[in-house]
Amino acid sequence: MKAFVIRSYGPPDVLELTDVGTPVPGPGEVLVRVRATSVQPYDWHHMRGEPYVARLMGGTLGPRRPRIGILGADVAGQVEAIGAGVTAFRPGDEVFALLTQGGFAEYVCVPESALARKPENLSFEQAAAVPMAAVTALIALDQGRVQAGHEVLVNGASGGVGTFAVQLAKAFGAEVTGVCSGRNADLVRSLGADEVVDYTKEDFTRRGRRHDLLLDIAGTRGLRACTRALKPRGTHLVVGGPAGRWLQPVGHIAATLAVSPFVSQRVVVTQTAYGEKARGDLMRLTDLIEDGKVTPVIDRGYPFDEIPAAVGYVEQGHARGKVVITL
Repeated sequence: MKAFVIRSYGPPDVLELTDVGTPVPGPGEVLVRVRATSVQPYDWHHMRGEPYVARLMGGTLGPRRPRIGILGADVAGQVEAIGAGVTAFRPGDEVFALLTQGGFAEYVCVPESALARKPENLSFEQAAAVPMAAVTALIALDQGRVQAGHEVLVNGASGGVGTFAVQLAKAFGAEVTGVCSGRNADLVRSLGADEVVDYTKEDFTRRGRRHDLLLDIAGTRGLRACTRALKPRGTHLVVGGPAGRWLQPVGHIAATLAVSPFVSQRVVVTQTAYGEKARGDLMRLTDLIEDGKVTPVIDRGYPFDEIPAAVGYVEQGHARGKVVITL
């Protein structure tokens, strides 16, 4: 099969289109023919090996090369074959999943426990835009204990996670304020935001309005500034942060946690769940999508052989919603 393999850190051309062996599903595994995948910051951070400090933290970024051979965490496709003991799926089923690796390939083996049926009203490309971004947004809102009537502010409302966060918060009955650039204001309003703040013209932390939840995806302001936009017992959810070669977004997260004991608000760092831990969230999202409450936003699409260009585009940081790949 064809796959984009990464053997060293560097620019997009370190992603090499290579012939590799097609995986064989073991017991409890499902072989998925990938029909679409998507690109996100997760991929270019692994491609670049940035921030450098993360190479010392024992995760998927190794000191000299990533510990992931094939990038791509979002997968949508069809079941090609099943391993021994698999009972929930059969060849031909349309599925999607959130993985730690393997999406930038024609086939990938997925544990049965990590796989979910694709929403019936989505194309493969739309379904591939869902897993990482939507699961991250859903986990954040769960951690924020969002309720009907809550006032929620999403800082970074036009990106992959942000576009889902706005829609999910509205689906849960919240009043939503989205922070984005002026060029993306109409998009964020179309997703259901009750109010949009153009960060190029106004500082959302100095508007005098306080919210129950603040989803900080962009990481453009420090915690002390953000508390001005939160109610005294509100929740500050750190979902992301600014990109940086050496320290960011790790530095932003660490600084937020360091200050958190000195503020009255609750502070939570959101982490995405993968594999079988994400299956329940994918099933919840499927219900919301099929009910018409959530729709993926796709900035643009690329063919499979242009994955390096797609990763380079996402690295620029200007994508509205998600960038998808068709196989």
